[in-house]
Parts: sequence; C-alpha cells; structure tokens
Amino acid sequence: MAAAAAAAEREAEPAKEARVVGSELVDTYTVYIIQVTDGSHEWTVKHRYSDFHDLHEKLIAEKKIDKNLLPPKKIIGKNSRSLVEKREKDLEVYLQTLLAVFPGVAPRVLAHFLHFHFYEINGITAALAEELYEKGEQLLGAGEVFAIGPLQLYAVTEQLQQGKPTCASGDAKTDLGHILDFTCRLKYLKVSCTEGPFGSSNIQEQLLPFDLSIFKSLHQVEISHCDAKHIRGLVASKPTLATLSIRFSATSMKEVLVPEASEFDEWEPEGTALEGPVTAIIPTWQALTTLDLSHNKISEIDESVKLIPKIEFLDLSHNGVLVVDNLQHLYNLVHLDLSYNKLSSLEGVHTKLGNIKTLNLAGNLLESLNGLHKLYSLVNLDLSNNRIEQMEEVRSIGSLPCVEHVSLLNNPLSIIPDYRTKVLAQFGERASEVCLDSTVTTEKELDTVEVLKAIQKAKDVKSKLNNSEKKVGEDSRLSAAPFVRPSGSPPSTAPTSASLPQPILSNQGILGDE
Repeated sequence: MAAAAAAAEREAEPAKEARVVGSELVDTYTVYIIQVTDGSHEWTVKHRYSDFHDLHEKLIAEKKIDKNLLPPKKIIGKNSRSLVEKREKDLEVYLQTLLAVFPGVAPRVLAHFLHFHFYEINGITAALAEELYEKGEQLLGAGEVFAIGPLQLYAVTEQLQQGKPTCASGDAKTDLGHILDFTCRLKYLKVSCTEGPFGSSNIQEQLLPFDLSIFKSLHQVEISHCDAKHIRGLVASKPTLATLSIRFSATSMKEVLVPEASEFDEWEPEGTALEGPVTAIIPTWQALTTLDLSHNKISEIDESVKLIPKIEFLDLSHNGVLVVDNLQHLYNLVHLDLSYNKLSSLEGVHTKLGNIKTLNLAGNLLESLNGLHKLYSLVNLDLSNNRIEQMEEVRSIGSLPCVEHVSLLNNPLSIIPDYRTKVLAQFGERASEVCLDSTVTTEKELDTVEVLKAIQKAKDVKSKLNNSEKKVGEDSRLSAAPFVRPSGSPPSTAPTSASLPQPILSNQGILGDE
C-alpha cells in the first residue's frame, strides 16, 4: 500500500525535464545550452562536454550507473556543426535518462549540475539546510541579520506542506530540521526580492507565496519588493517583533497589519471597546515600536493603526497619503515621516499628533501651515519642497516652545530677500535656539533679527495707536451727531449759547412766578 501511495504521489508531480536546446562556441570549445523544466518553472544551464564527462564519472562511482550512457569523446572535429548537432541530441537523451533513473530526489552531483540548488524545491531546501547545519549556530551567536530570498522561503513552505520526510536525500546535513531549528531562534530577518525573473529562470519571486510562521522569535524584519498579499505567517511574531520594515510591497496598511482580517467582514483590535456585532478580534502587535512602510502605494492611514498602540517611530514616506487621519490612537508616537505624499492640508492635525517630536512633511502640496500651531512637543520639523509662499504662514510655528530644527528649503518663500532672518524673526526670543535649513544661526543674523523685531514692534505700537485714535474719532463723531426729534414730539428749548449750558431754575423761582 505504501509503495502504491508513493507511486501515485510521483505520478501527481509533474516530471522534470532537461532538454538541450542549442549550443554556442566559446573560445575553442562548445557550450551546450540546457533548458530544465520543473512544473511551471524553467531555467537555463550551460555546460561544456567536459562537465558532462565529470558528472558521468562521479555518478558511475557513487550510483553505479551504466558507463555507456554518455556519448564518447571526440578529439578530431569536436566543434564541427554535424558533431555538435548529434551530440546535442545524445546529451539530451543522457539527461532525460538520468532524471528517469532518479525520479524523486536527484543525487547531489546531478542536482548541482542542473542547478536544482538554485531553482528546484528539494534542491533549494537541501542547500539551505546544509548551510545552516554548518553556519547556523555561528549566525545566531553573532546576532547578525539573516538574509533569505522569497524563492527559498517558498521552497521551505512547499516542502512542509507536502508532508514528505525531512531528509529525503539520506544526507543528515540536508535535513529540513536544521532549517526549522534555526528559524525558531532567529531574531533578525531580511527578505529581499529580485526584480524581474530570478537568475536564468522564468520565476518571478515577487509573485511567490511564502509563510513566515516558522520564525518564532523575530525582533526585527525587513521585507522589500515582495507582494504583501502573498506573505503569510508574519503575525506569528506579534509577541516579539519590535521593528518591521515592508517597502515596495504593499498597497494598504491592512495588507501588512491585518492580513488575517481579509477572511472577515468585520474585525476589531484586541482590547478595543466593541460596538455592535463583530466577527473577529485581531490581536495587537504587542511589542512593535518601529514601523517602516515607506515606498509603497498606500493612499490612506486606515483604522488598522489601532493594532500598533505602542508604536513610536512610523515612516509612511513616499506613498500617496492624502489626509492625516486615525493617528490619535497612537499615544506613544513621537517620530512621524509623511514626506513625499499628497498632503495639501494640515487642518486639525494637532488633534491627531499630540505628543509628536519629529515631523517630516517634505515633498507634499502644502501651502498653509495652519494646524501646526498647537504641536507643543514638536522639536524637529521638515517642510522643504512644498508650496509655502507667505511669510505669515511661518507664524503658525513661530510660537511653538520646543522647536529646534526647521527646514523650509525649496518653497517659494525661500527665495525672497533676507529669507533666513525673516523666518528666524518669527520665533521671537527663541531665534537663537532654532537651526534653519540645517544651518546654525549666526550672530550677524541674530543682530538683524533684533532689528526686524524692533521694526515689527514699532509697527505694532503704531498700529495700536492708529486703532486707538480711530476708535476715539468714531466715538466723537457719534457724540457730536445732531439729535433728530421724533415725529410728533414737542420742540425743545434752544440753548442760549453753543458753549454754555442752560441755567437751571430753582424750585423757589418757579413758585414765585406762580
């Protein structure tokens, strides 16, 4: 029964093929071009005849194959077109025969000859297992970042799903257990994808699904140029993961922070006050303090940020974010990078960023700074490469008590005469504490700032006096306006003099007249 099941399994798997599709002359020898096919994956390998001969000798010694399988050497006319064409066909038959003799796991020497360790699942996992068998403890002890490709992760994921023996080749060094032991203890992981086809194959790494749940102790993960939709199992690291960077990979924050929520219509983060029926409760990222989602295609800061309550550093630069939203849930957030997005307004931003210290808004569409005036914790502010024209806009940040570094480079206002001193003057008594555009304020600039402040103070005093005089004048005109007698009222007695009041008659005089 077991043999029948194994045979059925082999039949279910697409047979590997190796075809000699051509040749080319390199210097004084001919190189044969081999196309290897494994399911939907195919790749190209190039070998000269002497490589075939070496392979054959090793297989004879190790696997006792027939000595006559390989076409013999030719000394005379070895590069002639007729001989090369005949040899192409013979070598193809040779390779196909070997693959038929070893239908499961190919011998190591054959696997390397056909580059299985680069492109084929069993070959990839065997090579990785052997590498970790030899260097795994050293890598873990040094605390180094371990770099791995999506194709390798895909191969491990596929082999685990197949449920095959962890050491199909019989070589203890290639046992899958070495990989699982290493991944359980690894703390620092980097997954980087190649752009375009991988190596000489048709494999597009960014389209390969892989599972990261084999990593149980990760503290830091960096993923780039992968499709976030194909990444599974990262949530297994929620209890330990402190730093997460996913770049050139996502179209939304939910793809990264709530991949499991795609299965549910409604969800709430763990610990959130629930309102109405909820299908799923999603655990928060308990340890995550740094999140880099830069260089993606994210257009909004969605509600999934509720799942990162302890975040301190958030990088959303180089995306397509239109509005600063939902960040009021992040009470520990102190560093925020929203540079090179599509922000055009900061209205009400102080209600979302109460404790922020570093804010990068460079490369947006900002014309007004209204909304920044109540960010009282702000220390570093980058507003370069925006559309700010009016110096009055700087007054919105001039009264902030903690600001030390400000950048306004490449805004329209940065080309006006005396730009630096006019900006520094907006900070009043704190002008000497502010570093503008990464340049320390000089004594000469401070002297000019004092003059500008004095001029402004004089203007303010004059403005107040003018306003006061204007008010007095308006009050005088109101008091001097002639009294208009209402219709039907008796005429009043006209005064005898324009400058003297009417005499007041005593009670005695009035009685005497009677």
